[in-house]
Amino acid sequence: MKKWVLGFLPIFLLAGLLAVFFAYGPLGVFLAAFPPLEELTIERVVLPQPGSIVLHVVNGGPAPVTVAQVTVDEAFWQYWTEPENKTISRLGQMEIHIPYPWVEGEPHEVTILTSTGLTFSHEIPVATQSPRVDWTYFWTFSLLGVYAGVIPVFLGLLWYPFLRELASRWLSFFLSLTVGLLAFLAFDTLEEAFEIAQRVPGAYQGVALIGIGVLATPLFLLYLSRSRWGSADKGSARGRHWIAMMVAIGIGLHNLGEGLAIGSSYALGEIALGTFLVVGFTLHNVTEGLGIVAPIAKDRPSVARLVGLGLIAGGPTVVGAWIGGFSYSPTWATLFLAIGAGAILQVIYMLVQLFAQREDGGLIDAYNLSGFLAGLGVMYGTGLLVVA
Repeated sequence: MKKWVLGFLPIFLLAGLLAVFFAYGPLGVFLAAFPPLEELTIERVVLPQPGSIVLHVVNGGPAPVTVAQVTVDEAFWQYWTEPENKTISRLGQMEIHIPYPWVEGEPHEVTILTSTGLTFSHEIPVATQSPRVDWTYFWTFSLLGVYAGVIPVFLGLLWYPFLRELASRWLSFFLSLTVGLLAFLAFDTLEEAFEIAQRVPGAYQGVALIGIGVLATPLFLLYLSRSRWGSADKGSARGRHWIAMMVAIGIGLHNLGEGLAIGSSYALGEIALGTFLVVGFTLHNVTEGLGIVAPIAKDRPSVARLVGLGLIAGGPTVVGAWIGGFSYSPTWATLFLAIGAGAILQVIYMLVQLFAQREDGGLIDAYNLSGFLAGLGVMYGTGLLVVA
């Protein structure tokens, strides 16, 4: 009992201090002396049908916010909210329904005016009816994910027979090429995460979410690796199969972000952009299958194992397309991308350990260094085909 009392004593004292501050402290003086700090984030705009606009709004500021007016294309317009109370509490969410006759293919700008006079705007670049959650769009986004993620990864797995015939030095070349591929994916995923984090409500701390995902994921995977495989030598068949699994998981989490980009672009009506993304990601992801089979090139994995690895790496693209098309959220997208980057960094660490066991010079070897640089170059070259 004494131990628990000593442990919770600082917490109780802190709670008492805060209670006194709010009850008798200078909080009222602060509120009177400074204007209120308000922050609204329009996370998603949905056009469910002609003549209707729905805004999904989150209050990421420290104080409640009351919606006073809504304008569309600089004209005040009628609206109603869910819930009916027009005040959004801290971290609260609200749907604002606007009966506005939007024009197919035209841009529109929506602005929210709060009771204090602050404004928060959002541009609809191309007005088009948003996808509905039905079987037609479900299969459409599924096919987009299959074309962009699943099929290319399985095509890359077909390099397995070729890798089996290579000499040891060339197999090391392709293993180091895998490290280059993954290093590029890690930077690419982090770039996407930081870009989307700018649209995360301030209270959810987008950059902090990235830090949590990047730091916690490798530690969790390291724990999982040790608890599942123990102290298995990474140069053994068992260790190599685990590395291939980790490569597939890391690539799969990265492909989840690609699916989010594809689904959200179609949901926003940017059909041309979505088409280029599918084509670009298809070419971009073929090399990922090569990275999965390179660690197990000298083993004889079953067809079922190879199929499983391909689904782990490519399947998340389909899930990402569903999320991006039907319920895109910058907060969750940022966290998923950060987790993907952390998983890829963990895989790179495992591959570098594998090189330390197999090669005297590690990556600093003519074949290995060439493979690493080639991996970066291949991903950069195919990345040029993806429209940013």
